[in-house]
Amino acid sequence: MAERKSIAVNRRARHEYFIEETFEAGIALTGTEVKSLRNGKGNLQDSFAIIRNNEILLENCHISPYDYGNRFNHDPLRTRKLLMHKAEIIRLFSKVREQGMTLVPLEMYFNERGRVKVTLALAKGKKLYDKREDIAKRDAAREIDRAMRDRARGY
Repeated sequence: MAERKSIAVNRRARHEYFIEETFEAGIALTGTEVKSLRNGKGNLQDSFAIIRNNEILLENCHISPYDYGNRFNHDPLRTRKLLMHKAEIIRLFSKVREQGMTLVPLEMYFNERGRVKVTLALAKGKKLYDKREDIAKRDAAREIDRAMRDRARGY
C-alpha cells in the first residue's frame, strides 16, 4: 500500500467513544479548502457526522481559510458532504437510529491519489467509569513496562 499523508486526527474520539466499526468516505470540498488542507490547516476536534436526506454530512469540522485566497474563500465551519455508497449509508442510518450509535470522524488524510478522505467510525459513547478504567489500564501497563525496563537494566 502506498503512503498516505495524515492531515488531522481526532485523538479525543478514542477516549470518548467505543469504536465499533470504521469506514472510509470521500469528502466534497472547494479548491481553497483543499489548498488549506495541503498546508495542514484542518481540525476534527468536536466534529461529528449526521445522516440527513440519505446523505452523510460532516458538521463542525474546521478548515482554516486559505491564506492566499480571495474574497471567495470558504467558510471555515461549513457543513461538508461525505461521499459513500448508498447501501453503506442506509446500513449506517439503521445502526445509528436503532442502536443509538454515533458517527465520529477519526482521521482526515490524503490517499495515494491525492484525494482527501475521512475515516469515519461507528461509535458508542463511553460513560465516565469506562474512561477511568481505560486510564487505569494505561497507567498499569506503563508501570509494568517501566518495571521491566528497570529490571533489564539491572536496577
